[in-house]
Amino acid sequence: MQVPATFGYELAPDLAGALALLARHGPDARPIAGGHSLLPMMKLRLAEPTVLVDINGLTELGGITVDGDAIRFGAMVRHAEVLDSAVVAEHLPILRDAERVIADPLVRNRGTVGGSLCQADPSEDLSAAFSALGATVVITSRDGERTVPVREFHRGPYETAVAHDELVTAVRVPIRPATGSAYEKVERRTGDWAVAAAGAVVSLDGHTVVRAGIGLAAVGAEHFVAAEAEEALRGAPATAESFAEAGRIAAEHCRPTADQRGPVDYKRHLVGVLVARTCHRAAARARGEV
Repeated sequence: MQVPATFGYELAPDLAGALALLARHGPDARPIAGGHSLLPMMKLRLAEPTVLVDINGLTELGGITVDGDAIRFGAMVRHAEVLDSAVVAEHLPILRDAERVIADPLVRNRGTVGGSLCQADPSEDLSAAFSALGATVVITSRDGERTVPVREFHRGPYETAVAHDELVTAVRVPIRPATGSAYEKVERRTGDWAVAAAGAVVSLDGHTVVRAGIGLAAVGAEHFVAAEAEEALRGAPATAESFAEAGRIAAEHCRPTADQRGPVDYKRHLVGVLVARTCHRAAARARGEV
């Protein structure tokens, strides 16, 4: 039987109260929202916080809203809310694609956007999707707010830019014209972590790719992105050949490891196929074809 180490519990009354509690209890305190990432690690003794600060009551961290030329996600937005959002469906289909393959309804009803990003699991789908989108993470402390590009937010496996007395409070994603996006994942069974996953965001000027974002999960991609493949697509024609070449480059530069989900060569092959496929679908969506 897996049982966590002994810990204390504090219920945060509001954002200011949560930040005060985290500062008071020090580096060994952890915020908890959905708990679907943190609690399993506590049961395995991979995480042993002395105090959990419950932020589930922080309604000010909710909501999906259009904020100027960006879409703002409160950190406490649940996965199910992203999946059901009309704003997301219109502007960011990559997130709906990703949410459909994240775990199961139980997890999607409780897990949060902020919690997923802060877990920084190398196989985490939303981290790859937000990285492809070029999102910005809003981090709040008692001294105020700061923003960090999501590609700088993740510093390594299970490591982020958030200090012990800070909280992620929002994620902002730019709205770009003539842009489409898509996400695909290969998994051994429904709801499992990915064998490999890829997301693409493609902006077009006529038949030319003017901007590309490619996110990867579960294959050792630094900061969840395939930067070399993105660079190869910029200025290229939006053709099957260009997308296949981007997939080849992404497969070449990622760093998967062999494990129970498959050998390295198999995972590289999946990356190539998934990148080409999601680029093709993203371009079709940018053209309004699907």
